[in-house]
Amino acid sequence: MPDTSASLLDRIRLHPDGPSWKRLVDLYTPLIQGWLRRFGGALQSHDLDDLVQDVLGQVIRGLPTFQHSHRAGAFRCWLRTIAVHRLLAFRRAQKSRPMTYGDNSIDEELAQLEDPESDLSTLWDQEHDQYVLQRLRELIEPEFNAKSWQSFTRTALKGERAAAVAADLGMTVNAVLLAKSRVLRRLRQESRGLID
Repeated sequence: MPDTSASLLDRIRLHPDGPSWKRLVDLYTPLIQGWLRRFGGALQSHDLDDLVQDVLGQVIRGLPTFQHSHRAGAFRCWLRTIAVHRLLAFRRAQKSRPMTYGDNSIDEELAQLEDPESDLSTLWDQEHDQYVLQRLRELIEPEFNAKSWQSFTRTALKGERAAAVAADLGMTVNAVLLAKSRVLRRLRQESRGLID
């Protein structure tokens, strides 16, 4: 990745390139698909694909001028707003079709999602952060050797003691802690702006 010291959002906003855009699309496509499936009612697969492309298109067009407010979750909230508005626009365009069971509850959920203080928005935010961190871990894992990644996983994610991990991996405790620190630093760099 070019300029790995910059966050993914910064790379796209300041110096957009193909690999950075691809990483953003790879990162968010499954999450957006899941959200739209969940809140979009009985979407046909082609409608789901079109909506995902519509949301990502809005993100791609808007991201170069996106101004992060330096408030926690600014990007996440912006993305949620785009997804909800695109889904509402889709539903308005479909008004001529017969109502299906559950349409009213979908409209109620979408209204809740528009309110950043609602319980549903809070749940959306939590799911976003958990998903993004998990997916970023998958995307950055190839940047590290196996022992470094195991050191990080076992100490940071599983809570194992560094001494036990060092003994199992044939490393020093210091090497385990340094590996954990390097992975965490890289994860923070890549996620800056996406979840904070």
